[in-house]
Amino acid sequence: MLQIDKTIVSLDIINQTFCCDLNKCKGRCCVEGVSGAPLEEDEIAELEKALPAVWDELSPRARQLINEQGVCYKDASGETVTSIVDGKDCVFTYYDEKGVCYCALEKAWREGKSSFIKPVSCHLYPIRLSKLTSGVVALNYQQWHVCVPALAKGKTLGLPIYRFLREPLIRKFGQDWYDQLCEAAKMLEDYPRDV
Repeated sequence: MLQIDKTIVSLDIINQTFCCDLNKCKGRCCVEGVSGAPLEEDEIAELEKALPAVWDELSPRARQLINEQGVCYKDASGETVTSIVDGKDCVFTYYDEKGVCYCALEKAWREGKSSFIKPVSCHLYPIRLSKLTSGVVALNYQQWHVCVPALAKGKTLGLPIYRFLREPLIRKFGQDWYDQLCEAAKMLEDYPRDV
């Protein structure tokens, strides 16, 4: 573990390689699972504000569900998460002609139609955040079978998780925090392994 400010970072985030490979995984992380994506309190309003920009991309069932229950719900553990369609797809997903699942929120953001890219929990994946009782935030790598292609692609590229997730880590914790993480990673890389 590595401590930076009020965060504790798992060394897996520095040591494990990772790079999403949508052609192989088909975006299954937005489909499989037991509940929707965890949301921060201020993200609910952001999702509602983004709805007009993504509405036409969403499936009829997703639009119906949003009209009935909204963009989020409380899951079994009491956490606020994005609504999901029939126990699987996030309501903000859409599919291309090859059956690859994408995020309608990110598409709208990339096209300049929305100022909200997507929930930070999605943006940071495969990193999961946990708030500890001390107020410290723990960053852990979540291993999941759907991401096996990402491990292979990350290894081929020599791309560690913290570099792959540079943009969302800076979004969440700031440039100074990220610079400290990079310095710590460099020190660990330079540290002799046989000591």
